[in-house]
Amino acid sequence: MEKFAFMSQFFPLAVIMAAIGVGGWVFTTWLRIKNGYPLENSWGKPIYPKQNDETIERVKLLTQENAQLRAELGSIKDRLATVERIVTDDSHRLTQEIEALRLPKN
Repeated sequence: MEKFAFMSQFFPLAVIMAAIGVGGWVFTTWLRIKNGYPLENSWGKPIYPKQNDETIERVKLLTQENAQLRAELGSIKDRLATVERIVTDDSHRLTQEIEALRLPKN
């Protein structure tokens, strides 16, 4: 009976300690993922995502697409600067520039 009384007092404490331990492990894993740190295996070595041919090809395609989008964004910025200049310039100078473009240069 004495053993049963001891176990009934110890069991809730053990469950609470195990829950705290598991909760702490889940929280630290979440923090590692959120901040970009690699996960670790049971021996403490970092686990990096596996790289296969498909992943490498996908990274190349995404890099090319990123370069194309950056070039397109640069041309859009140039166009926007031109539109802003047209909108903010006074009308007299704008008219002179348009007329200068219409006249053939000799």
